[in-house]
Amino acid sequence: MSAVATKETDTAQETGAVRSATAGRSRPWSLSKTAVNGALVLVTVYTLLPLGWLLTAAAKNTPDLLGGNGLTPSNVHLVQNLHDLATQDGGIYFRWYLNSLLYAGLGALLCALVCVCAGYAFEVYRFRGKEKLFGLVLLGVLVPTTALALPMYLLASEIGVVDTFWAVFIPSLVFPFGVYLSRVFCAGYIPGEVLEAARMDGAKELRIFWSIGLRMVMPGFVTVFLFQFTAIWNNFFLPLVMLSNTKLFPVSLGLYVWNSQTHGNPEFYPLVVTGSLLAVVPLVVAFVALQRHWKAGLTAGSVK
Repeated sequence: MSAVATKETDTAQETGAVRSATAGRSRPWSLSKTAVNGALVLVTVYTLLPLGWLLTAAAKNTPDLLGGNGLTPSNVHLVQNLHDLATQDGGIYFRWYLNSLLYAGLGALLCALVCVCAGYAFEVYRFRGKEKLFGLVLLGVLVPTTALALPMYLLASEIGVVDTFWAVFIPSLVFPFGVYLSRVFCAGYIPGEVLEAARMDGAKELRIFWSIGLRMVMPGFVTVFLFQFTAIWNNFFLPLVMLSNTKLFPVSLGLYVWNSQTHGNPEFYPLVVTGSLLAVVPLVVAFVALQRHWKAGLTAGSVK
């Protein structure tokens, strides 16, 4: 009996030791989980704080902004700020807004089409020097766009398009990373068997691309469109170099000009802040309206 009791006591002690060891190991995990969640909360607050400030500051007048009351919910002057924005300099802000929509919307649409066509050609067809040519495209990805601003200005000056709509619009059609991304999407979305079946049915290459290839790679098309739309909408340096006519300015450059005048004319502060809030709207609308397509592109291949 004593041996049995001793054995049961040893077993109970071992069980208690295992439980205490397990509890000791679980505590750091719970602490690390809390630390990770806390860090994520801080990052979220840090990310959303500028947007929250922009939402509240857009409804403030000049004394509130200069007094540091941008985050206070009182003293709402949003309607007056919108009225001032629409009437300043003959309503030129909305001219800038329309220019940005043309630059970004039409430019990103045509650029995405060009990129998908190029990516489709690189993936589907075989021709001499294909990989070397694609290597040049990848080399173009490594070149920053700001380094190309001065050469593009000299080229635009030679052909006489400086200070015109085309000086900003034509360079936006070139997007080497979009060509690379389109080739990746074509490789994952377009089976070669489908193209061969279409050729056997007598379809021409252009018809195959337009009716089959482009439809299959539509998530890639939307992804390239969103990348380029965001880049053109936020583009600042190229319009600064190319344009001197204020009627051709995009929103980014126009707000910069107004912001440079705030030191001598503080009444421009509400105009700049309210204009910045309106400038975010197209980006949000584009991502929300097209989220079904680019989400499909992000999850493609996850179950293969």
